[in-house]
Amino acid sequence: MTDKVIAVVVTHRRVELLAQSLAVVASQDRTVDHLIVVDNGNETAVADLVGAQPVPTTYLASERNLGGAGGFALGMLHALTLGADWIWCADDDGRPDGPAVLSTLLECAQRHRLDEVSPVVANIDDPDTLAFPLRRGLVWRRKRSELFSDAGSEASGSHVTGGETDDLLPGIASLFNGALFSARAIEEIGVPDLRLFFRGDEVEMHRRLQRSTLRFGTCLTAGYLHPDGSAEFRPIMGGRMHTQYPDDPKKRYFTYRNRGYLMSQPGMRKLLPQEYARFGWYFLVQQHDPKGFAEWVRLRRLGRRERFTRP
Repeated sequence: MTDKVIAVVVTHRRVELLAQSLAVVASQDRTVDHLIVVDNGNETAVADLVGAQPVPTTYLASERNLGGAGGFALGMLHALTLGADWIWCADDDGRPDGPAVLSTLLECAQRHRLDEVSPVVANIDDPDTLAFPLRRGLVWRRKRSELFSDAGSEASGSHVTGGETDDLLPGIASLFNGALFSARAIEEIGVPDLRLFFRGDEVEMHRRLQRSTLRFGTCLTAGYLHPDGSAEFRPIMGGRMHTQYPDDPKKRYFTYRNRGYLMSQPGMRKLLPQEYARFGWYFLVQQHDPKGFAEWVRLRRLGRRERFTRP
């Protein structure tokens, strides 16, 4: 494939982790044509690290923290100005699972005619476990091996035609953690919304993908390693369902406020009754925390009214 692939990595004051990420991104067997690093911390050490990479690079320093959403928006737009055919996203605290991830994603996208394809996001400390639990219907998947059966069962009803489908989970993708977007996809669905800052920006992009006519999915034979994020997902109703409760108050603020905005958007409103049922059960029945529920209502109302102030 002669298409131009540009990698975009967003970082904020995690230069040691960034070094580990860039070491794998820059050493793929299908070399990236250009590497863009958006530094929300504007650190000299990051600039030096980027300049030492063995591939052509662009260092974009921001004196204002744009968050993950703004950082990827800036990086994606800059990649398009450089003539990118494909934009490969990565985070500073994760890394591709080996040197063949990019080539595998490109091959999968070509074979299944995809405009966006993501790797499986696995726990960096236990690569056989998903970094984030994935819900299929009412069943939660926590192991990479469990996704293969889903791919086979959904092949007949997917947007994907032609070729084998046992390596693809169609219509589902974890974005930014190793996600590969075609330039056409970015032109049609746009870049992440700066207002969301972080938390929910990838869900909002996924919503746009679902409402488009673009083909996308998860390549089950490519992996991306990321710190475990499953601790935030608390089981309710005896484990039959889960809800999200970050321990950090700032993360709760952005998570719940942004979900309020998301649930008011086309394509998401049908999930609103389930949203109230899950969080109502967690706060009122399971935790006996009416103040917590009231705070959840307040924050999601801010998002619904598009009050995007930062705490």
